[in-house]
Amino acid sequence: MSAFTSPSQIRAQFSRAMSDMYRAEVPQYGTLMTLVSDVNADVLAGIGAAAAGAAGQEARIEVERHGAIRVGTPAELATIRRLFAVMGMFPVGYYDLSVAGVPVHSTAFRPKDVAGLAENPFRVFTSLLRLDLIQDAALRDAAAGVLATRSIFTPGCLALIERAEQQGGLDDADAAQFVAEALETFRWHGRATVDAELYWKLRKTHPLIADIVCFPGPHINHLTPRTLDIDVVQALMPERGIQPKAVVEGPPTRQCPILLRQTSFLALSEPVTFRDGGEAGTHTARFGEIEQRGVALTPKGRQRYDALLNEVRQIITPAGDGSNAAAYRQTLESVFRAFPDDHDQMRREGLAYYRYKVGNTAADGADVEALIAAGALVAEPITYEDFLPVSAAGIFQSNLGDENRDALEASPNRVAFEAALGAAVSDELALYAAEQDASLKAALKALGVG
Repeated sequence: MSAFTSPSQIRAQFSRAMSDMYRAEVPQYGTLMTLVSDVNADVLAGIGAAAAGAAGQEARIEVERHGAIRVGTPAELATIRRLFAVMGMFPVGYYDLSVAGVPVHSTAFRPKDVAGLAENPFRVFTSLLRLDLIQDAALRDAAAGVLATRSIFTPGCLALIERAEQQGGLDDADAAQFVAEALETFRWHGRATVDAELYWKLRKTHPLIADIVCFPGPHINHLTPRTLDIDVVQALMPERGIQPKAVVEGPPTRQCPILLRQTSFLALSEPVTFRDGGEAGTHTARFGEIEQRGVALTPKGRQRYDALLNEVRQIITPAGDGSNAAAYRQTLESVFRAFPDDHDQMRREGLAYYRYKVGNTAADGADVEALIAAGALVAEPITYEDFLPVSAAGIFQSNLGDENRDALEASPNRVAFEAALGAAVSDELALYAAEQDASLKAALKALGVG
């Protein structure tokens, strides 16, 4: 038997295929890709990779993508977990989006190891519909009935998942076929599986419910390239014929970026036809997104971030039409002045995670702070690889239309999500802490003081 294709190689092949498919389906995504590439090149040419920080020195920046899908049933979620495992992607983090009025809870499938992230950091934010949050019992039953009749995976895809599990991997030919088969799950279908009446009832309850329930599969709803300067991309989108959402989600502009900042172009209104031949309508769900990633925060840092963001939201909430965008940005920047904007201070205060490596001077003693001051030990920010529930919900809400929807109360249920998934989700903060601790131990050992 020929050697197996590595999961990272399969992941890279799938990421490229997904990007090509989405570019063909949503031409503005191609325009967005070109804009992000241009901005990244300008940043690196203007200030150099070193000045751009860790992100500027990551070879992965040009291939980095994340996508998002929404599935309808526990069975679909469990099979998606198995599909992503073939590509070396595993569930990390639990996100309750009901806190922001979106009836799903989610995880991110991604590589967990440093080597896998360096080889290809493709990740997919995956949400499961919370049918229990649909208040109308008859409508809830109707949605469940529709979901029970569909199969979102091709027979070939299911067979190759099983083969990979049984033999421990896929050879090159099977890997290529797996990518082709898996891609079908994420493809757009303009024909709804329901009649027009049910579609509009579900859409009135919440547009996202209609998006999940009423189509043959969980079409990819956005792909996201990574930029080195999201503010410049946001400003330049209109010049490229792209309408951006009103505000950038996440923390404000900083010298030392933290966590994740996201923006997007507004979702397309796409024609749909209905099962009963009812009057054709339009569906709004698919869009293009851009992200800028910063350093991962510790539990202490995240607690401070969440408190500051909550303080901002108590003062002002960004309006969907952008009417208070400038005031929101000013408030965000003002409130977040309380969060240190210096890597050394964040590290010393235990607010963020850092990777340690040997510097260019000899060690003198074993004190970590003294070694850093002397240049014998170097601390580099660990990139945040995950997501923020308020930001994710903000992106979703801005791309689901403006119609009224039922109010939702926050109701996290990690136990139910993991039961549906068929596995526990990894704690993202524990992964960062382990990477930091392992790097410090290895660097001190290399210096002869560990």
